[in-house]
Amino acid sequence: MKLDELLIIKQAIINEIEGYEFYEMAKNQADSEETKLALDTLAEEELIHSKYLKDLFDKIKDTDEEAFSLAFLADPPSPKIYDWNKYKFPKSSIAVSIYGTAVNLEKAAVEFYQNAKEESNHSEAKKLYDLLIKWERVHLEQFFKAYQINMEDWWTEQGFEPF
Repeated sequence: MKLDELLIIKQAIINEIEGYEFYEMAKNQADSEETKLALDTLAEEELIHSKYLKDLFDKIKDTDEEAFSLAFLADPPSPKIYDWNKYKFPKSSIAVSIYGTAVNLEKAAVEFYQNAKEESNHSEAKKLYDLLIKWERVHLEQFFKAYQINMEDWWTEQGFEPF
């Protein structure tokens, strides 16, 4: 059981690092300092989450079952909430690509943690997966809204109306 949880936490760390790298790349496509700052903050948030998960992994990898349960009690960082609609990219096609990819990354992460929760027999690990699902859903909802708005802008630019 513990090995399964450790493997899931390792994958969660990778997911957060991939998110960090993606938001760093997206930052380079932004055309306003405000957008760059928001994406930089989001990238840093992903690093904070990966550090939290790495610290958790390090606490539980060589411990007994009781210490394993206690390791999950640490207070994790919460995701920041942004209104991504106010952040701009040079072209709506870039915004649609970035937000669409972000939506897919966050959806995949939610599904990964939901599956991990369903397969786990450890109550504290299930609580961790609930927390990770919550983190990813916050981002998913934010990016999905921005994706929808930018998709409408893109269709309008292509001459497809009304919206």
